[in-house]
Amino acid sequence: MSVRIRLARGGAKKRPFYRIVVADSRSPRDGRFIEVLGTYNPMLQTDHPQRVMLKQERIQHWLQHGATPSDRVAKFCAQAGLMESRARTEQSKKPQPKAKAQERLKAAAEAAAKASEPAAG
Repeated sequence: MSVRIRLARGGAKKRPFYRIVVADSRSPRDGRFIEVLGTYNPMLQTDHPQRVMLKQERIQHWLQHGATPSDRVAKFCAQAGLMESRARTEQSKKPQPKAKAQERLKAAAEAAAKASEPAAG
């Protein structure tokens, strides 16, 4: 049985509230879970002390017994000092400029470098 530490959504429409739970990876997001390990309230300000509440001893217990945290829960655990932060995954290339625009930017950078070169030399 593969066990995950993940978020289970609660709260009203447009007012999310999440419980941090340990669940079997095959169970649905808001379905059956083994234990509640904390809460996450994204409606509160980022520096509010009750935005993320963690039961650190229990999270440590589940991590030692092979539970794998989801990306968001891993971020919360890393901020609390329970584990090392994960490396950022490579983002898509959609927001980057297309090939011709990259060539123009490269040419402009080279031109700027040549223009500043004689002044320096």
